[in-house]
Amino acid sequence: MIDFNKIKGFISDMDGVIYHGNQILPGVREFVEWMQKNKKGYLFLTNNSGSTPMELHQKLERMGLDVPPEHFYTSALATAQFLKEQAPGCSAYVIGEAGLLNALYDVGITMNDVNPDYVVVGEGKSYSLDTLTTATNLVLKGAKLIGANSDVSGPIENGIAPACRALTAPIEMATGKRAYFCGKPNPLMMRTGLKLLNCHSAEAVMIGDRMDTDVISGLESGMSTVLVLSGISTKETLDEYGYRPTEVLDGVGDIVKEAERLKK
Repeated sequence: MIDFNKIKGFISDMDGVIYHGNQILPGVREFVEWMQKNKKGYLFLTNNSGSTPMELHQKLERMGLDVPPEHFYTSALATAQFLKEQAPGCSAYVIGEAGLLNALYDVGITMNDVNPDYVVVGEGKSYSLDTLTTATNLVLKGAKLIGANSDVSGPIENGIAPACRALTAPIEMATGKRAYFCGKPNPLMMRTGLKLLNCHSAEAVMIGDRMDTDVISGLESGMSTVLVLSGISTKETLDEYGYRPTEVLDGVGDIVKEAERLKK
C-alpha cells in the first residue's frame, strides 16, 4: 500500500483519469485541492497531442479546476523535444492539431510537404486519405516516421476514439516502415516529467487508467503505480498482463481517502 502523504510528486494521466470528454470525473476536484493544499508536486501527462498546455488549462478551468499551464506535459511537447535533440533545425510534414504544430514551431522545426526530414503523426481533424497518401509517399522517399504516442484508442463520452497508433498504422502498413513513438510509455517522457517535478522516481507515483501505457511507463521508470478504473481498464484487464500496478483504485478521489485514513 502506498502512503500518499509521503509521496513528493504525482504524475497523472488525464483522459479517463481526470475527465471523459468534457465531463470531470468524481473525486477529481478533491484530489487536485488535496495536492495543492499539501504542496505536492504534480504534473498532468497526456498522450493526446492535440491541445497546448494553455488549452488544457482552460479546459479544466471550464470544469471548475484551476491548474496552471506549467502543470501539463503532452506527447506533442515530448515529440518536439525529441526531434530538437535528434536533428536541430529539421523540417517535418505534420498530421495533427495546434498542440503538436505549436510545440514543433517553438523548438525551431519548420513545416515541409516536399522533402521533409520527418513525417510526424498525431491525433487531429486534418487526418484524411489525402494526408495519409502524402505522408506515405514522403516516407517512401526517405522521411522518418514519428508518432506522437502509441495509444491505439482513447476514451470519449460515448465510447472510444481511434488514437495515434491506430492512425499511424496505415502508413506503416503501406510503406513497411516502423514508426517511433515519443509519448507514454516511452521512458523519455517519464524522465522529463520527473525532471520537471524535481524529484526522484522513488518519491513519485504514476496514476493512469491504462496498463499498456500508464502503468508500464511508471514501472519501467521506477515509480509506484496506481491504476484507476475510471477509464479504459477494468479489473479483468489485469489478467491480460504479466505485471501489476502497486494499487488499483476506483478513481483518484480514493487517493485522498487513503491519505487521510493513514494520517489518523
